[in-house]
Amino acid sequence: MGEHSARHLRRILRLYLVGSGLADVTDAAELALTELVANVVRHVPSRRCRICFLLQPGGVRVEVADDCPKVPAPAVGGGLAEGGRGLVIVDAVTDRWGVDVSPGGLGKTVWFECGGGVCRDTAPAR
Repeated sequence: MGEHSARHLRRILRLYLVGSGLADVTDAAELALTELVANVVRHVPSRRCRICFLLQPGGVRVEVADDCPKVPAPAVGGGLAEGGRGLVIVDAVTDRWGVDVSPGGLGKTVWFECGGGVCRDTAPAR
């Protein structure tokens, strides 16, 4: 993955969502996609992944799959750390997200879902 990959992927996702009538979720979906791609660049040794955009009734599911067995987890602890907030951001701007481990533990798919008009700009109290 090159340094400009996230920008190109955001552009493709935006075109896909706007063309599908889901313009209201583009900002949240683009931000979440950027965070997942950044995780691949930082934590996957090969820096390679597969990305899938799936339309759902009133929304979209985005999947980022790689061959690294390490499962990501939201950061816990100090607010002054330089990194570790990517999944916290994903959680804050999407309806749902998760990680599916590949059979045999040879990789994973990190995914998120944004529904039509439902994705958040800020995290609600949980």
